[in-house]
Amino acid sequence: MQGASGLLTWLDASALAQAMRGSIWMYPIVEIVHIVGFVMLVGSIAMFDLRVLGFARALPVQQLGRHLLPWSVASLALIVPAGVMMFSAHPHDFVSNRVFQLKLLLIVLAGLNALMFHVGVYRTVAGWNTTKPAPALARVQALASLAIWIAVICCGRLLAYT
Repeated sequence: MQGASGLLTWLDASALAQAMRGSIWMYPIVEIVHIVGFVMLVGSIAMFDLRVLGFARALPVQQLGRHLLPWSVASLALIVPAGVMMFSAHPHDFVSNRVFQLKLLLIVLAGLNALMFHVGVYRTVAGWNTTKPAPALARVQALASLAIWIAVICCGRLLAYT
């Protein structure tokens, strides 16, 4: 525990944290970059999940996935550094904030849900790529994905008020 506390103290005193707190424009600009990245990520995930749920059946699931995956990965290049920068401004506050903790937990759950989808039911996608509805498990995982990501968005927004 002392190591984590020391790391937070170091981060709080870093030049990055001082710049984030000391500039009137830096934090809002970084937050905008974070939000744009999140729009790209959640937007691409939502489009894929909606397809799995049966919308836009003219689009093959595999082809849509191949198209959207690079956008999801690229979004991480915006989200992660911007998130670290915002976190650095007030690391002790964020770590002790229940909404922030919930947001991180939800992101982990979303990742686990996606992993289980891709190593599980998605392996059978050739059978439901275009004409057949996705299996019930795939639809449940798509609904869970949408719900989790909406909850992540809610937590991110609530951070401004907690």
